Amino acid sequence: MTNEPDVPMQSLETSAAADPSLAKSRSLWGDAWEIMRRRPLFWIAAAMMIFFLIMAAFPELFTSKDPKYCPPSFARQPPSRDAIFGYDMLGCDVYVRTVYGARASILVGVLTAMFTALLGSFLGTVAAYFGGWVDQVISRLADVFFAIPLLLGAIIIMYSIPTDVNAPLPIAVMKVVFALSVLGWPNIFRLMRASVLQTLPHEYVLAARALGARSQRIMSSHVIPNSLTPVLVVSTIDLGAYIAVEATLSFLGIGLPGGIISWGRAISAASGIGFVRQAPHMLVFPAVTLSLTVLSFIMLGEVIRDAIDPKMR
Repeated sequence: MTNEPDVPMQSLETSAAADPSLAKSRSLWGDAWEIMRRRPLFWIAAAMMIFFLIMAAFPELFTSKDPKYCPPSFARQPPSRDAIFGYDMLGCDVYVRTVYGARASILVGVLTAMFTALLGSFLGTVAAYFGGWVDQVISRLADVFFAIPLLLGAIIIMYSIPTDVNAPLPIAVMKVVFALSVLGWPNIFRLMRASVLQTLPHEYVLAARALGARSQRIMSSHVIPNSLTPVLVVSTIDLGAYIAVEATLSFLGIGLPGGIISWGRAISAASGIGFVRQAPHMLVFPAVTLSLTVLSFIMLGEVIRDAIDPKMR
């Protein structure tokens, strides 16, 4: 009789020793990591993303040539040992311009994703937490901006605030980021609002309110940390889309000015009449690099989404 209670305890200890996962519980991101690291697609997307980020941050690691050195005698020459991607219509090395073009294009995508996530998360949290007329005003404002197509709205904004041809990189990039962020935050707002509404009824939020915690503390310590997961996933996917939109704006001639090297400007210059047939390498290599970069961010976001969403497992 006295030894019977010890049997279940011993069996639990034996099971915990045999399976370490029973001894300690993992968090949501811990479970997601265990799922992601077993998927080859995750490692492929992560490797591609890291490669392009390093290219954007340290282009000198990939080439020692000056991207603005463009001798006219080399114009439209095909790929060779000296220039593996060939030369464009001005005699610039396409490979060097592709490497240096990563900085502006990826910078626009990263900053836009960050600003839309911050603005959308803040407004979504405020609207869901306070409700009432605050929720109604912010939600209707989000509906107005959400109804405007991203590319069309960005074209109108960029035409309204044109960028000087000799504008430095930070100013030119921030204008494009502003145009995309103004129209991109409603998507994050809706997602964050729905996530916060699911978090508010939980016991730890109700307990904090019962103990007299301030609204700022409840939102910063309990609501926001437990509602950000879907925002992080969608922002990763949107980052690739923002890079593509920036390339489209630059292709149309209203994005980054001509003095700044970017993939969109390179694709626009290579798409002139006759250039595609005479020198297809001018278009192929920047376009392929842009496509792979966008694909890497989108694939990584989808892998993370599948890992943290129980319905996708």
